[in-house]
Amino acid sequence: MDPLSLLYSQVGETRLRQMVAAFYRRVRVDDLIGKMYPDSDWEGAEKRLADFIVYRFGGPPVYIEERGHPRLRMRHFPFSIGLAERDRWLDLMGQAMQEAEIPEKSAPLIGTFFAQVADSMRNREE
Repeated sequence: MDPLSLLYSQVGETRLRQMVAAFYRRVRVDDLIGKMYPDSDWEGAEKRLADFIVYRFGGPPVYIEERGHPRLRMRHFPFSIGLAERDRWLDLMGQAMQEAEIPEKSAPLIGTFFAQVADSMRNREE
């Protein structure tokens, strides 16, 4: 069994959604990656990421039902994402994980997953 799919039962949907909300509070005021998000869709962006994380970590498939296959790289292609943007995303998400008090036993697995995903979003050579 995929260890990521167990995170939903270990961490819980409420805490996962709290983590995403904490992340977006930081992104809204971030000078590097905040400008990549349309001002008119903060709530939608937060819901989509929360739904994706809940689904990917073993929760209800709301994301798939509403959006289909994630196609993360394709959806992020319009944005120039290099090392700085990847690192900032990871930093803000790490802070959000701490704020949401992601359990110590789950944090390394979640962090590794986020690092892999963030690195795969890079589309600018440096």
